[in-house]
Amino acid sequence: MNGVEKNELNTDDRLRLSFEATFDQAVDLKQALEPFLKVLEEHAGMWMPEVVEGKRQYTYSRASVLNALDEKRGKKSMSAGLFRATWPLLDMSLRLWLPPSAPRLYVWVSVQPLSLFRETARCGEFVDMVRAWASHYPVTGATANSLAEDQMVEASSVDRAVDHSEENEDGRIQEVSWLNIFGSKLVESVGRERILATPAHLVEEFPNGSVLLVLRPTAADFDSEEARVAQARAHVHLRPDLDFDTVLRTLRERSAALVPVEPRFHPDVAPFLSRLPDEFAISERQRKIAELNAFRPLEPEEWIPAALPSDVANPERVLTSYGDLSEGLVAALHTQVPSIMDETPESLTELDFYFWRENFPGRYTRELIDGHTAPALGAYLGGMLVRQLGGTWVPRQKLEESQVRIGKRVWLPFLRARRYMQSRQSLLDYSLTQFFREAERHQG
Repeated sequence: MNGVEKNELNTDDRLRLSFEATFDQAVDLKQALEPFLKVLEEHAGMWMPEVVEGKRQYTYSRASVLNALDEKRGKKSMSAGLFRATWPLLDMSLRLWLPPSAPRLYVWVSVQPLSLFRETARCGEFVDMVRAWASHYPVTGATANSLAEDQMVEASSVDRAVDHSEENEDGRIQEVSWLNIFGSKLVESVGRERILATPAHLVEEFPNGSVLLVLRPTAADFDSEEARVAQARAHVHLRPDLDFDTVLRTLRERSAALVPVEPRFHPDVAPFLSRLPDEFAISERQRKIAELNAFRPLEPEEWIPAALPSDVANPERVLTSYGDLSEGLVAALHTQVPSIMDETPESLTELDFYFWRENFPGRYTRELIDGHTAPALGAYLGGMLVRQLGGTWVPRQKLEESQVRIGKRVWLPFLRARRYMQSRQSLLDYSLTQFFREAERHQG
């Protein structure tokens, strides 16, 4: 998958399927996988894979899947990735365990956006696909659910398995997803008659004893009131020890956490802050937007009303050293932040985002930051004030006293850069973007 796709896959909720079954290792691989790929081709529709990836990438075909699996054959398993290069996006993996391990087939499907599955017919096709796979491969467990929902469940219990319908130590069902296949062992533990009597849109028993349960006709409206009531009823039926009102209250709290919050960021830092929510788990984004809406950056104090006189013997040489520092920053970061070469206000926002995303102050040593990164950043920021706002350097022996005169104010870019690089929070409190905008306002 290329970088653009990876980035876009992080921007919206999606439907996630985890499917595990056994398969016949006595037949050749082509024969073993033919039913799987045939079912996929019949039911995937608009999210059908376009690209197959092993060690190389291929256009999708059954033969290319076999080639990719062979390329990624290890001692214990073989795997292949299947993706889409166009919208809707797909991230899918197929893994097969090899002898002497038990013959297991594991499929992971992630389709974005989740809104595709507001349509009853498309959800029906998805269920038909899972059912058909389960008819060819004795299934041991499966779930399909909103990624955001799964993230909230995982966050609420860090020691809980990702596949929430799987059997835990005491043989109880911890969560009910939109689509579930309960393995035969779990079915017997909970009670076959009880599971088959679950109030749900669809309940079917497979020949190997596992049971398919689909809560509702559609997956995308999982956070609606109607869906939450249905989910609570099913869960409490499967777990009589649970209290319906308590379960429903928890589900409603999850839905409330996903209600869209309109971004109202401080205008000076809005270009920077608008990049941050997508870096958090989908389930956390609305809360983060609310937090960032309330954030107010500190008013810049890195300025003085009148310039201190230059106290360096050779100003030209000092200014050349500032240029060398700035060029060193560009050389170090031009791959990660290509716009740094443009030396525009947008470049500062891109740097803000890069340093925050990488948690640069937390990942690198103070020796590197204080001795190299912060001085180079101060030189780059000061040079930006000179080029973009018509400022004039006033160099000083002490680096943090070096100034850029713009109109009636004198700015201290090296001091700002040092404060900026103290912590991840300081990247917000002392952002380069805000500093530039404040200087721009006092340009006249």
